[in-house]
Amino acid sequence: MNGQSTFARVSQPLTLIPLAPVLLVQAWRTARRTPRLDPAAGDEHGFAQAAGPDADAYRVVVIGESTAVGVGASRHAEALPGFLAEALRDRLRRGVAWSVSGESGATARRVATGLVPPPGGDRTDLVVLAVGINDLIKRRPLRRWATDLADLLGVLRGRYAGATLVVAGMPPVHRFPAVPQPLRLVLGARARAMDRIMRDTARAAGAVHAPMDEAMARDRALFAADGFHPSPAGYRAWAEGLARAAVPTGAAR
Repeated sequence: MNGQSTFARVSQPLTLIPLAPVLLVQAWRTARRTPRLDPAAGDEHGFAQAAGPDADAYRVVVIGESTAVGVGASRHAEALPGFLAEALRDRLRRGVAWSVSGESGATARRVATGLVPPPGGDRTDLVVLAVGINDLIKRRPLRRWATDLADLLGVLRGRYAGATLVVAGMPPVHRFPAVPQPLRLVLGARARAMDRIMRDTARAAGAVHAPMDEAMARDRALFAADGFHPSPAGYRAWAEGLARAAVPTGAAR
């Protein structure tokens, strides 16, 4: 997801929709009014300390677009990777080492071809993938979206064999404060269609699809200043949901 340019890219495909004149104006106005936020700063790796020895650490990699790299938060420790590590530490009762690789504005194809880091010397226990919004904004045809996502999951499976793979579901775009109606309705409907494809593709790849709780989008405090990305509080709430999907209650020790 990527601020002003995000909404500007909506305009051309919307000419196929009967409401195009209204939607085009809304996309243009939203692009002008939406502040552009930077990715989170600070180290791209960290550790959530627990009582157990560091050698028994659970290792997590977060990969994807702007939400992976913490747009809307000041530091990665206060964005998805850091909060996810804390949530997993509390569920597993062991230390959690985290790292992040991503790029604001990245599509699924961009992640697959340039942003998946090679596995390090230590095992990776969990990979969390956050993609989809930029494919939505660029109106990637749904068949190509399905192919791109399947290819990306194949790359992740090849590089992180044995790791649990969690695919974060599409956010409830139809409730984003930054997007006015009826543009919000149009983008939201397509996001739901993409999420169904995401669910089926993840299942076929042996991955876990973790839908985002729509109730989160009803709380303005969970959005950053742009009304589009999560705030630190939003990242924390999202991370807790992803931790539950990655480590169900029965699997936590």
